[in-house]
Amino acid sequence: MARIKALNPEEATGKTKELFDTVKSKMGMVPNMMRTLGNSPAVLNAYLGFNAGLSYSSLGGKLGELIALTVANENGCDYCNAAHSFVGGKMGISEQEIDGARNGFSSDTKINAALTLAKEILNKKGAVSNESLENLRAAGFNDTQILEILAQVSLSIFTNYANILSETDIDFPKLAPIFKN
Repeated sequence: MARIKALNPEEATGKTKELFDTVKSKMGMVPNMMRTLGNSPAVLNAYLGFNAGLSYSSLGGKLGELIALTVANENGCDYCNAAHSFVGGKMGISEQEIDGARNGFSSDTKINAALTLAKEILNKKGAVSNESLENLRAAGFNDTQILEILAQVSLSIFTNYANILSETDIDFPKLAPIFKN
């Protein structure tokens, strides 16, 4: 059971109602994560703004989803694992690619380099090595894209922690968690 209430969009007022209406017009629903963030219109607005800003990323939506899956799994966020697996599937990302990203791996060398950096950003709290950045550049990423990977990881950390803290009820098809040793 959720530890922070997910608001009912039909009962929302003011800025929260505005934001919920915008989300519903784009997604056809207001997911529980956003209903929970709606307890603070400032937090929901910040999340939506950060997410909208990343839609202009040169990484593209597919890599953004794969990074979100890697981060969700590294952080143990069942909600984000389920949500990004569902969204990724709707985008045409294969089950094999989704499962790989949930394990922090891709058979595509360039994507794998990005997922490896995402994990290192998490595990080293941003203090990645020069060698890691050189490897990423050798895989075909530039400084713009390195910062965009960092931004995607940062947004994912926020949503992961919000869902873990809130114990948000999962409103996407649930997945068995991947356990790390």
